[in-house]
Amino acid sequence: MTPTARVATAAALVLALAACTSPSAEEKATRTRTRTRLTAVLSSPVDITLRWTGTERGAVGRVVEFATEAKGPYTVLQYVPPGQRTYHHPDLMPETPFHYRLRPYYGPASQPVEVALPPGGLSERDQRNDHEWAPPRTTGGRVVRTHPVRDAASAPTGLKATVKHANGIHFTWTDHAADEEAQLLEIRPAGSPAFRPAAVLDPGVDSFGLITLPEEKEASYRIRAIAYGEQSNAVRLKTGARPTSSATPC
Repeated sequence: MTPTARVATAAALVLALAACTSPSAEEKATRTRTRTRLTAVLSSPVDITLRWTGTERGAVGRVVEFATEAKGPYTVLQYVPPGQRTYHHPDLMPETPFHYRLRPYYGPASQPVEVALPPGGLSERDQRNDHEWAPPRTTGGRVVRTHPVRDAASAPTGLKATVKHANGIHFTWTDHAADEEAQLLEIRPAGSPAFRPAAVLDPGVDSFGLITLPEEKEASYRIRAIAYGEQSNAVRLKTGARPTSSATPC
């Protein structure tokens, strides 16, 4: 499983956008209320490329979302860093309408922790283990003062990583956000230039276990409470017919 697939279980990679024409009503409704301008083109009959311009002051990233109906529900494709300006959505279902939008997100991150896992993969014993430490939960620890997500004081504290086996890490932390809409567990594998989300968690969660990927034996981790900002304009495209492969003559 790729890092992107792990975060955004986009089981519906089978969706698409409808061939661009004039702006739809949903586009007009948001055009005057957003700083980000999203556009979409068919880069092949079944591939869509998104591009956007604009900035949101203080945003630490954007979430790219899609739906097959104008009113949703929308599904997360990827959380992207603030400097990213494009997203490619490949191998979509032919002749299907797709709707896309962006939402900025805000919130400070905890101090990072470094984790070095033992070599190897899951042992037979690990595979039989029920990993009761892994599901996200709220432990109900001591009462702490909370702050709005856009306040630096809302950053999670006390992040602790406990190695459970060669591919498993248990994280605990203290949540200080009063109005978070989600939390991101972020990872920066050794040699990578930046953090990226490894898991999306519900508000209030302060315990979670991560099963790592092979390239994540050594990595830095941090937790971030987030709130979403105003969505961009929505765009709609419809995919075309799937291209037919022509046989190569002998």
